[in-house]
Amino acid sequence: MIGVAAVLFVAAWTIDYWQAWIFLAVFFGSSFAITAYLAKHDPGLLERRLVAGPSAEKEKSQKIIQVLAMVAFVAIFVFPAIDHRYGWSSVPVSVAVAGDLLIAVGFLAVFFVFKENSYASSIIEVGAEQKVVATGPYAIVRHPMYSGALVMLIGVPLALGSWSGLLLIIPMTIVLVWRLLEEEKFLTKNLPGYPEYQRNVRYRLLPFVW
Repeated sequence: MIGVAAVLFVAAWTIDYWQAWIFLAVFFGSSFAITAYLAKHDPGLLERRLVAGPSAEKEKSQKIIQVLAMVAFVAIFVFPAIDHRYGWSSVPVSVAVAGDLLIAVGFLAVFFVFKENSYASSIIEVGAEQKVVATGPYAIVRHPMYSGALVMLIGVPLALGSWSGLLLIIPMTIVLVWRLLEEEKFLTKNLPGYPEYQRNVRYRLLPFVW
């Protein structure tokens, strides 16, 4: 939280940035709430979520994807802050609030994924005794956590008061789609029952779209 706050306020070159303060409260309030829930109800999943980043991945392609995702993720904070600094965008208060709501909804979707799937690791792997989960949000799309993350990411530039920051959603989505396609290849080979699950649940990321 301190790191993200530092990035935002240094890039904006001011702490007089109310959108950033509210964003930090919503983003990390949601994150801390999920962390507290997992610490109490599913510490094993929390431990798996803490093993993350390029060095933790076993597949070479995923290492590359993780590096690109990290760069895009940082940029999605930095660019809106620079936008605020130079006044490129004029975003109504109602839109900024809507962005914060999207962030909260995205985190809520991720929370439901964690409740349904105790094997939702941060890296692509198949745990011992792991089975295909086809209930809850997994009955709608095959990668509901990515769907929730995409909703959250769309909310970030809006919450920070930046229209132009929405352009960064494009490279972030490309990286996310690349990751989930590689993940599906891995799961098809290594998780029994996954090919059947793919046939039963048609959509990967967006219901009725793809």
